[in-house]
Amino acid sequence: MRVLVLSRNDVRAALTPAACAEAMADVLVARARGEAYMPLRSVMRPSGAAGLMGLMPAWRGDRGEGAVFALKAICLMPGNPARGLDAHQGTVTLFDGETGQPTAILDASAITAIRTAAVTALATRVLAREDARELAIIGAGVQGATHIEALRGVRDFEAVRVYAPTAGHVRTLIETAGPGVPVSAAASAEQAVRGADVVVTVTSSREPVLRREWLAEGAHLNAVGASTPNAREIDVETLAAAALFADSRESLRNEAGEYRLAVEQGLIAGEDHVRAELGEVLAGLRPGRADDQELTLFRSLGLAVEDLAAAEVALAGARRLGRGTEVEL
Repeated sequence: MRVLVLSRNDVRAALTPAACAEAMADVLVARARGEAYMPLRSVMRPSGAAGLMGLMPAWRGDRGEGAVFALKAICLMPGNPARGLDAHQGTVTLFDGETGQPTAILDASAITAIRTAAVTALATRVLAREDARELAIIGAGVQGATHIEALRGVRDFEAVRVYAPTAGHVRTLIETAGPGVPVSAAASAEQAVRGADVVVTVTSSREPVLRREWLAEGAHLNAVGASTPNAREIDVETLAAAALFADSRESLRNEAGEYRLAVEQGLIAGEDHVRAELGEVLAGLRPGRADDQELTLFRSLGLAVEDLAAAEVALAGARRLGRGTEVEL
């Protein structure tokens, strides 16, 4: 049995933001129509461990090229950025849907970074106002950089403001943003957000880094970074005031700290407050933004079917480019 192994650089070369966004739209629609399946991820947090491990299995049915299983095993290590490493470390393994044989093993850090930004770009494309021109990014890690790249493809932003508590991270992000990107450093999260048409939070904060009163009328917010129940990037007032869209209702219910707190405090009526999953909007099954004055919120928690689809595209691209290392298992 031969398996293709793709390194971080292999994945980055083979998985373009545009191709990934197309794959994300396809798999989210498939999930909305019952053609793809995934359970809620399982998370292990050993007492005294430096981080946690999550397991994210998924399956998609035969679309002419055979069914496929996937498993992402990911470690979330909060201390890694200080070491110059991505906080997300792990692998995505693809399996043949008929035989169960593994076909590829890919670096999960690159898959996670690219597919997460691609999903945010999709949400922004369908939920943000067409005339959105100012973008605010809270967080200057790996996700901050990939989000700027992905979001450039869905709106013509004339200004991009970035805030993070570590000024050096912001400078690095600005230096690597690429030519023609009008990126500047903001002195505070509030300064970045005030007046922005599209806002992205990509932090692991346990307390809100954004307040409802900072958000402009008609803004679109993507809350991306906090993916555990004890973390929350946005305040409950923002969630209660916004038209809420999720990647998964089950993930929202179990993993989104600000959503769970808003329910506990009686600020929202549970899932009745969720207008739609993003896949339902993309499939035309549920409505998106109602008007230009509405505040919209996409709560991204990350789905195993997204990892599956991104890995498939990366594998196909790597084969075309002749990248990767084939090994015998």
